Amino acid sequence: MAATLAMSAPAAAQSAAALTAASSVAPLAASGARAASAAGATSTTNGAGNAGNADNAENADNPASPDSAFDARQKVLDQRTEENNYRYAVAEHDCYSKFFVNHCLDKARDSMRSVQADIRKEQLALDGEQRVQRARERDEQAALKRAQDEASAPQRAADDARNAQAYEDKQRQHQLDQAQRAAEAPQRDANAQAYQQKLQQHALDQAQRGVSPSQAAANQQAYDQKQGDFQRKLEEARQQGAQKAQERVEKQQTFEKKQADAAQHKADVEARQKQAAEKAEQKRQDQLKQQQELEEQQKQQQEQQ
Repeated sequence: MAATLAMSAPAAAQSAAALTAASSVAPLAASGARAASAAGATSTTNGAGNAGNADNAENADNPASPDSAFDARQKVLDQRTEENNYRYAVAEHDCYSKFFVNHCLDKARDSMRSVQADIRKEQLALDGEQRVQRARERDEQAALKRAQDEASAPQRAADDARNAQAYEDKQRQHQLDQAQRAAEAPQRDANAQAYQQKLQQHALDQAQRGVSPSQAAANQQAYDQKQGDFQRKLEEARQQGAQKAQERVEKQQTFEKKQADAAQHKADVEARQKQAAEKAEQKRQDQLKQQQELEEQQKQQQEQQ
């Protein structure tokens, strides 16, 4: 009787605290009910949860959408965690109305921790699969990058050689132009001197014919203007010719680049097709191996039975 009263006193105090906790459990209960409705039969037992995870693992092997499969499995684990917490809160609340409160609480806590350990084990397995998937994607990207670099290496080497040759040609042409200007320098000086002498002779001729200095200056200005126009037109014609030549070079370079890009694109497509075929074959071999292992296990189980 004394033991009964000793247990009843703390039980009464804990019941009062439980009533306060019940108000906070109610929203959690609603959330857990929604989670249970969404999870369905997957979250009722550990065996059903393992079956759902096996289906998700099979979807994760699908290269079409591995991320979505991982997300779906993570969502199931989150839902199971919410349900486990909800069930523990309800069990804890119910324990305060029983006689052996501590024993009931320990039992509820052990049950919660057992489910929590199973969820943690599956969470670690899921995290490991995600790490393997990310490592596989990084390796595939690195392999594709290496293949692209190897495929474009001849084109880069050809471009470098062409650029180096063009630079050398430009340097040689510059040296030839300088040598030609140096060789023509005496002739230009002689032409300038002859032109000055011609101007002087023209001025003497104008004076002998009785042309005034102002008229002679006007005639000289008109002559200079005519010569300037001729030189300007000649320079414009030269510039137009150089521009057209440059346009032809650029068109040729554009055509060559398009040809190189087309060849590179073809090589990339062939490389991706080859890689996809290898992956499909590897997947088929893995599935066949798994099927054989499953049949062997079933056969062993039948022999043991």
